[in-house]
Amino acid sequence: MKDLLSYIVTSLVTKPDAVEIGEQTDEGDVNLTLTVAPEDMGIIIGKKGQTIKAIRKLLTVRAIAENVRVNLQLVEPATGVTGDKAQVTS
Repeated sequence: MKDLLSYIVTSLVTKPDAVEIGEQTDEGDVNLTLTVAPEDMGIIIGKKGQTIKAIRKLLTVRAIAENVRVNLQLVEPATGVTGDKAQVTS
């Protein structure tokens, strides 16, 4: 999961070196946290959240293939506060 998310996000952002992805696996659940540079937050979220929704859909497809559930949290880089906490399940 982490490799797919990394590939997608680093292809989109202007500062790929600032991308940080955390992954925790727990009994069939994969919890991912994504941190990008502050100026790239808008790119990742997209207009009306369409980009982050598309990323979550791609992760869901991979999760179904691996028979797991995935949860992606986008973390604000300056404060470390988790933002958009919508859960993606399969």
